[in-house]
Amino acid sequence: MAFDGITVAALAKELNDSLEGGVISRIVQPEKDELILTVRQYKNQYRVLISASASLPLVYLSDTNKNAPITAPAFCMLLRKHLQSGRILSVTQPGLERVLCIRIEHRDEMGDMTVRKLMIEIMGKYSNAILVTEDDVIIDAIKRVPSSMSSVREVLTGRPYFIPETTGKTDPLVFAVSSENDHFDNAYTFLGTMRSKSSTAAKALANTYTGISFAFAEEVCFEAGIDGGAAIASLGESDFAFLYKTFCGKMEDVRNGRFAPAIAYRNGIPAEFSALPLRMYEDTVPFDSISAVLQAYYSQKNLHSVMKQKSASLRQTAQTLLGRAVRKLDLQQKQYADTDRMDQFRIYGEMLQAFGYGCAEGAKSITVTNYYTNEPLTIPLKPDLSAQENAKRYFDRYNKLKRTRTQLTTQIAETQREADQLDSILTALDIAENESDLSEIRREMADAGFVKPERGAKSGRGGKGGKSAGSKGASKTPKADPLVYRSSDGYLMYVGKNNYQNEYVTFTLASSDDLWFHAKGIAGSHVIVKTEGRALAELPDRLFEEAGSLAAFYSKGKTDPKVEVDYITRRHIKKPNAGAPGFVIYHTNYSLVAGTDISMLERIE
Repeated sequence: MAFDGITVAALAKELNDSLEGGVISRIVQPEKDELILTVRQYKNQYRVLISASASLPLVYLSDTNKNAPITAPAFCMLLRKHLQSGRILSVTQPGLERVLCIRIEHRDEMGDMTVRKLMIEIMGKYSNAILVTEDDVIIDAIKRVPSSMSSVREVLTGRPYFIPETTGKTDPLVFAVSSENDHFDNAYTFLGTMRSKSSTAAKALANTYTGISFAFAEEVCFEAGIDGGAAIASLGESDFAFLYKTFCGKMEDVRNGRFAPAIAYRNGIPAEFSALPLRMYEDTVPFDSISAVLQAYYSQKNLHSVMKQKSASLRQTAQTLLGRAVRKLDLQQKQYADTDRMDQFRIYGEMLQAFGYGCAEGAKSITVTNYYTNEPLTIPLKPDLSAQENAKRYFDRYNKLKRTRTQLTTQIAETQREADQLDSILTALDIAENESDLSEIRREMADAGFVKPERGAKSGRGGKGGKSAGSKGASKTPKADPLVYRSSDGYLMYVGKNNYQNEYVTFTLASSDDLWFHAKGIAGSHVIVKTEGRALAELPDRLFEEAGSLAAFYSKGKTDPKVEVDYITRRHIKKPNAGAPGFVIYHTNYSLVAGTDISMLERIE
């Protein structure tokens, strides 16, 4: 969920409860747009991380510390002058804006007690940390904003501080009513405002009220029993009544500080976080504080982002080579289709050898009886050649196309294998979780000749004339461990995250009686189910469904609602000669259609 006004409200309450009366003992600026305030509160010590980064603005109580740079930035020195050793009076939020106001009492150079305010704005690329006086005059900011950058508000020393108005939006906390008359008036206003919108119900809520994210608006609609994607015009009186009642209840929770921080997961990956319950998700994990939610959510999200960044060069190389292979394959297949006429040329030659004696000199064609079909056949001729010379010309064309077809058959198979391997590598990059996974993928690409081996590493194939990726010269032992899950009935299931791991789980880890699963016809992981020697008939039905879901989730069809999955006992899986790692053949199998939800499975770390 976006860092919306409700998240900031929960954060303001948590920070105020923890920091009020505390003394700022240390201020560091480890990054250009990042601050860490260390606050001593009686026997407790808290660290407040403040990030005004345009890509990831954050504020939360952090468990970790960061080293300060040798030379402190100018803004950090200014904060130390005005805030260090100061006492925190309060942490508040104006309205439901994405703004925190930390009021600090501090003695100035003359020894007089003064109050400063550190305004923290969590507004995407406009995020900032601004130090202001008690009467709202800007002292300085971590990011200065001159008039050339913004026509709405200058953030410069001496300028007045104000929060830019959210055009056309209303503070939703006015709906935390205190009397029946207020309730009636607000309900009437709510109804009129919503009906004036031409968008969906969720978008109307998010676009009408301050601090409401689209994800939170969808949750309100869900709890009201309304489809958030439904058009406003399609809603009836009862729909608006339920929507208003649910919305008011949520705002009452915010006003009274009744927060329930949680992270919602989808297939083990954090999907949303919220300061209030997320009932539209089945898999949610509660946390004790909104700071713990933010720290856990963004650290896990950051892991996926870091992996994408680190795999970017490999991904770009694989995508470029795959595009080249696909174009090459298309050209080869067109050339192969052109060889379909070779048998016709052979028949022309044979018919001319058999019946060419009756051909008139200088004729442009001859019609004979095709002794294969007993039907008339007209053969085009070159007038300046004799019948036998025309026959030889057709045989030459036939032999040339025959050689071409033989060569293309081999080339098409090689190009198809190359495209399939590159496709599987791209899928493996999506699954990769750590540096070891990326190292294995890079090793496979080097063994296949797609990239140069890293310095000091040996590749199983160094380009033309080298060993194939599936030969004995290529290492098949993975450096990283495959994924391990436990089914609802206690069976262990192993998932290869790349082709080396696929090879390992299938041909080393699996016994001949274990089950093997794979998404049909698309790139994906090998899934091995340890059957403990039991026959297929003795295994529970849901084991097949859960293993099929694993194979579907860890495949190229992950985003599809349903994926067809092949499965068979391991003994029927064969490794083709000189095949790439992880590529197998099988001639008999069962199939099932599986979803991609694996939330019911326990992952074993």
